[in-house]
Amino acid sequence: MPKITSINERLVFNSRGDKAIEVDVVSDNQFLGRACAPSGASVGIYEAQSFIDNDPQKTIDAFRVIKKKFIGLDSADLKTIHETLKGNDETVNYSNVGGSIAYALTISCIDSASKSLNLPFYKVLNPKINKINFPFPLGNILGGGSHAGQGAPDLQEFLVCPVGAKSIFEALEINSKIHKELKKNMEKKDPRFTGGKGDEGAWAPNIDNDGAIEILEQAVANSGYDPKKDVRLGIDFASSSLWDPIKETYEYKRYGKTLDTQDQLDYADNLIKNYDLIYAEDPVHEEDFEGMSILTNKNPRCLVTGDDLLVTNKNRVATAAKKNSCSGAILKVNQAGSLYDALLFAKECDDNNIKIVTSHRSGESTDNHISHIAIATNSVMLKSGVVGGERISKLNELIRISEYGLIEGMAKWSNSI
Repeated sequence: MPKITSINERLVFNSRGDKAIEVDVVSDNQFLGRACAPSGASVGIYEAQSFIDNDPQKTIDAFRVIKKKFIGLDSADLKTIHETLKGNDETVNYSNVGGSIAYALTISCIDSASKSLNLPFYKVLNPKINKINFPFPLGNILGGGSHAGQGAPDLQEFLVCPVGAKSIFEALEINSKIHKELKKNMEKKDPRFTGGKGDEGAWAPNIDNDGAIEILEQAVANSGYDPKKDVRLGIDFASSSLWDPIKETYEYKRYGKTLDTQDQLDYADNLIKNYDLIYAEDPVHEEDFEGMSILTNKNPRCLVTGDDLLVTNKNRVATAAKKNSCSGAILKVNQAGSLYDALLFAKECDDNNIKIVTSHRSGESTDNHISHIAIATNSVMLKSGVVGGERISKLNELIRISEYGLIEGMAKWSNSI
């Protein structure tokens, strides 16, 4: 049993240059685990609260008062670590401890335990795994919304999923090739395109939503792939960022369009069908379980996925399952708070046959833990960008994991490929 012998915490900076909390955990006086909490630009109202009173330093100071309570605990025992955290914060959103502390502490504990036990991180989380099915890398190629500037599309992410790939290396190579090809296409379409990118490394051109999906489909074809067979497309609508709860309309402000609920459902449904999307994330706002259900039932070949809808919360999954509101679920550990919370969410998804998509955040570190979390939770996709050091770190870790010799293949799920 690896015992926690010391804990250190600090403020660092994430990929957007914002303050972030990093925690070091040492087990048995020698095995260092480290984790940095990410942050999102598109944040659901039910997410864990990252900092106490929105103050990173206050959060650090509060943790220093209680951190001695974790000394001597088994660093591999997530349940006890979680319970110790909750013993100091009974709120549902970690407002008294800070979700960033819950994230960084629990993940650094497993990181430390994996080194002490000489086991891969994913194996500490899920000892039953013997053969690995790699999640397909869901590549963010073209971006807009909260991740890009005002000239970019209203919709937040235009994605590719290399479903025809036979290995994780091939899958990553395909995504990278399409990312490069899209830039060439954009330069031909707009000679003034500067090559600007959003927070997650996706190109951020001055183009409307329909033009964005069309030029992405063309980039896939130009790269030598069939966009409805080899590489299928996806969209993260991030619809809560478009929703005006007072007017009860979706405001596409960058292009002067206003859609009511039925218009939005029709728009999303048409995009799914016209482009044979494999993935549609948050096509309606975070309270619209019924609208999600309509789209899920109408599109069995598409992973209609809840992010803001579910916020990695097992209780919201239970609600979604009763209404058949989604076929896919985003897992973002920092939405839940602790890694233990996230694993409970994953179990609820499994119990209800909702496929898991483990995801990065727009404000990231170079940590690669989510690659292991994706494998441990049998995620069918890993959403972690295509380029940029904080994105590539996750993808390259999948390649390293492939060297363990326990490979079965790529993820399999019945409703899409």
